[in-house]
Amino acid sequence: MESPMCLIENAGTLRVVPEAMSYLMGVSQPVVVVAIVGLYRTGKSYLMNKLAGKQKGFALGATIQSKTKGIWMWCVPHPVKKDHTLVLLDTEGLGDVEKGDQKNDAWIFALSILLSSTLVYNSRGTIDNQAVENLQYVTELTERIKVKSPASALSAEGDDDEEDAQFLQFFPRFVWAVRDFTLLLEIDGKKVNEEEYLEHALALKKGRDRKTVDYNLPRECIRNYFPTRRCFVFETPAAPDKMAHLESIEENQLSSSFKAVSLMFCNYIYQESLVKRVKGGLPVTGRMLGQLTKTYVETIASGGVPCLENAVVALTQIENEAAVQEGLQVYRNGMEEVTFPIGIEEMSKHHRHWDSQAIKAFSSRSFKDEKGEYMKKLLETINEAYADLLIENEEASEELCRQLLSQLSQPMAMKLENGSYAKSSGYELYCVDRQALLDEYNRKPNKGVKAEEVLENFLKEKSAESTSVMQADKQLTEKEKKIHEEEMRSLKLEQEKRRETQERQIAEQMLEEQSLRHQETVHHLKEKMKREAAEAQQEMELALQSKLQEQNELMAMGFKAKEAAMEEEIQRLQVGINEAKQRQEMELMGKVKDFMTVISTGLNTYYDYKKTCEQRKLLAQKHQMSTKGVKTPRQDTNPTKNRSGSSVQNKSAQGVSTPSQKDGTSV
Repeated sequence: MESPMCLIENAGTLRVVPEAMSYLMGVSQPVVVVAIVGLYRTGKSYLMNKLAGKQKGFALGATIQSKTKGIWMWCVPHPVKKDHTLVLLDTEGLGDVEKGDQKNDAWIFALSILLSSTLVYNSRGTIDNQAVENLQYVTELTERIKVKSPASALSAEGDDDEEDAQFLQFFPRFVWAVRDFTLLLEIDGKKVNEEEYLEHALALKKGRDRKTVDYNLPRECIRNYFPTRRCFVFETPAAPDKMAHLESIEENQLSSSFKAVSLMFCNYIYQESLVKRVKGGLPVTGRMLGQLTKTYVETIASGGVPCLENAVVALTQIENEAAVQEGLQVYRNGMEEVTFPIGIEEMSKHHRHWDSQAIKAFSSRSFKDEKGEYMKKLLETINEAYADLLIENEEASEELCRQLLSQLSQPMAMKLENGSYAKSSGYELYCVDRQALLDEYNRKPNKGVKAEEVLENFLKEKSAESTSVMQADKQLTEKEKKIHEEEMRSLKLEQEKRRETQERQIAEQMLEEQSLRHQETVHHLKEKMKREAAEAQQEMELALQSKLQEQNELMAMGFKAKEAAMEEEIQRLQVGINEAKQRQEMELMGKVKDFMTVISTGLNTYYDYKKTCEQRKLLAQKHQMSTKGVKTPRQDTNPTKNRSGSSVQNKSAQGVSTPSQKDGTSV
């Protein structure tokens, strides 16, 4: 993205800009999202331009009017994390006198938290009580953001403390950028660093009177919701007369101290800002960020309160449905390159390979498919696609074999027509020619899965012809005719056995394929559940670690009551981690059982399709018999085609041309 674009328009009502949504939908990489908030005209846009590695980009203003309206977005390649996108969100200034809508400011602040993985709060001067009180929006977060859906909240018996504890699992890291700082970093005459300065400003006071409670409220919220905090203190970058044109000032004209802090700030953001994640610890791509933005903004515009759980449910449905289609497309595209007809072993090999690739594609995009319903849907659609391909392969094999037999039987047809067999020893010549035909047919490779069945039907069709030639041979005695009839029956019986052997081999191959497919699917499932469980556990352990740190700090400050409440939250998190592990094992067992059922129905799907095709053939034959004598044009088709429809010369058909005679040419 060469320059920023408006993501969320604010013209009294919040609205997602379609062009920005369209851009995000094309970003498939994981995103690190950095949002900046703060009072208007405090230089937020300048810092975001620095993070983008540009001097110009987000609009800077030289007047007291707010320049940025709504939320603007700039997507750039991440400077440190390969194959990641850095998404910078510049928000309109809070407390804009021209806007005069405090409720609107609260929603901008809430959206910045919901969408970002790192939140930068930009202020001027010092972190005094006024600066903390300007962050009043943090005290309203429980009114602006809900972790659980109403149904889940009811089942949890309305435990507000538990929901408060869960906020920190989903909230971004917090960075306080103090601009135009002119004081010394000292507390009671002792030098301190930026982090110590911030923690001192957020320290709680003891007491239960109204004044103390009001003082502690924003500080408690910041400490609870943003356990990972960092502070950067910037001196004034240039002389006052040059500040109005900050974007045009050359780098060498900025103060060395400002440049040094700016570099540390950017490096911290690049190195420490995490990939945006949703509930469950799952990484967010640009496409998913767009869907989340749309869900949150539409909820706010309709008068609702954004809910993390509901947003993830909506995102799950969209992404998992798309993952099914993506997996199916991978399978179809791969199988389109297969040239029919082929043998069942090769067919099975291609199917298992592209089935595995389809599941990988699905797994890389899907998430929180807790009941496995979308994976089952993918397996079912692949079953249907494979059944179609099996039938198509059979039809291609049957057509090729019929054409091959028709072409090979042309010399015999000509001899039959000119009476070469209608003489003494004609049947012996007929049998020699027939055996030569059968030998040549059997030598031809790559005839496919219908080779033996078509040959069996061919011999049956020519049985009457063979008998006619034999009866016409006056040299044969009755005894010799009976011997020849027995030989013909043996030939047909032998071919019937060969056909049954081929069908049995096909059935055995498909059963083996079913077993291997089940093993591969379970392997993919275990790997995906393992990754998702690790991500969710990491999320909960980070929350637990933050709570333990906060508990130690409260203990050191002597807040025993708050320490006890913190202990309850820690215990809840520990119970949640243990329950998540047990739940994963139960879900795995249930999914494996369901997937085995779906995979085992794959054969049934194929046999159902095959039965339907056979019924259609019978109906077509009956219709042809009922309209006997009415000629219908033959389709001049090449049975050897790939899935894209382009004709391909099959190895077994090299040198074989489609005969001009009718299919029923006599042998």
